[in-house]
Amino acid sequence: MDRLGVVDEIFLRTHRGLGTPIALQGLWRTVDRVEPALLHRIHGALRPGPLGRRVIRSRVPGARRAWQPNVRAHPLDFMESTLPLDELLPWADTLGAGLDPEFGPAWRLAARWLADGGSVVALTCSHALADARGLVHAVDAALREVVDGAAAAHAVSADAGRPEAEIEAGDARSRCARESEWADAFRQWSTVVGGTIRALRHGIPERPAPEEPVRAGADELRVHGAVVQFRADEWDRVAGEQGGTANSLFIHLVATLLWDIGFPLPAIAASLPVDTRDEPRVDNDLAMTEIVVDRADTPATLRKKARAAYEHRMSSPGGMPEQLLQVIPDRWAHALAKGAGERDILCSNIGTLPDSLRTIGGHPCVGVAARAIHPGLTAARLPRTRLSGYLCRSGDGYILSLIGLDPGIESGSALAELAVHAASRLGLDGHPW
Repeated sequence: MDRLGVVDEIFLRTHRGLGTPIALQGLWRTVDRVEPALLHRIHGALRPGPLGRRVIRSRVPGARRAWQPNVRAHPLDFMESTLPLDELLPWADTLGAGLDPEFGPAWRLAARWLADGGSVVALTCSHALADARGLVHAVDAALREVVDGAAAAHAVSADAGRPEAEIEAGDARSRCARESEWADAFRQWSTVVGGTIRALRHGIPERPAPEEPVRAGADELRVHGAVVQFRADEWDRVAGEQGGTANSLFIHLVATLLWDIGFPLPAIAASLPVDTRDEPRVDNDLAMTEIVVDRADTPATLRKKARAAYEHRMSSPGGMPEQLLQVIPDRWAHALAKGAGERDILCSNIGTLPDSLRTIGGHPCVGVAARAIHPGLTAARLPRTRLSGYLCRSGDGYILSLIGLDPGIESGSALAELAVHAASRLGLDGHPW
């Protein structure tokens, strides 16, 4: 049975209130109305898929938590009433509530018809369940299944027609069949003890002091989202003309936007997630690195900085083994890893989406956005990150999703306007959702 990695458990702790809560979300806007029957088929294809799992605790100290299949799901969230366009993102922001990677379903499929005659379809899941590429993989599998006509058979799965007690009995059998928890605990403790001894040869490591600047107005919780769409050929042309790449232009734009919002310092620390998977799978298979963006930086200089940073990933303090976070109590692990990977901005380049995600059944999409939201976030749990950007390419467009936590951001529409203006100074024509 698959077991949780270190990053999985970091996001699991945030679900329990130890850190900033995070859920991932994919948003599809179609040119016409998606029929409810199709949405039910997609929902049925997702249930037995890779998102259909939950966390179970180990009974042996040191053994990692494991994933167990879970076909239970939140019901399809769909209403035929028309949603005004300016309420699209506020509606989507509410969909992270009630996701539970341990004791309940950790994902939700929702949809609404839009006032422009189209539809919006949203898939939201706990970050403990998957990272962005993992969510893309799960959706790709489900949509291909629907197109191939196999989803109807899976929607009525063997588990769905059995009594709840029988499902639980099957779950118990899967526990017995999994790899020995004692063997996993032995490997974990061996890694932790050996790695700790090697690290301590260089002296007792000091916990790094947080570099979080003081936040004015941090007691006022205001989270605002925006989505802006660009032509891919224009984005690539501008990046090339400035000696950069699509990714370095992305980083440059998000940093410029934070300065436009009013960030007071001359340099911005940017965290950059790195996809580390070697095959398609639904997991948090990522690492973090960072760069410092100066006002004099260009897409060309940021290209060099990012390339160098990708060779030096963030590691645990003092060279201590990261598995240490999995064998100590959750509150201790949270204290040691608090703020890990958080910088002034987050720039997550999700990459090119599969062609299967460009349509919902037979309904072509005018845009596909991917982002993270923060369900249940309180002022006391605000991260250092002031602005998060998520970039993906779908067909002939780049879609930039922004989540603003800086108190200088007045509203989602204001954030979108600032992004369009910052992009126009770079020679880009952006269109807000």
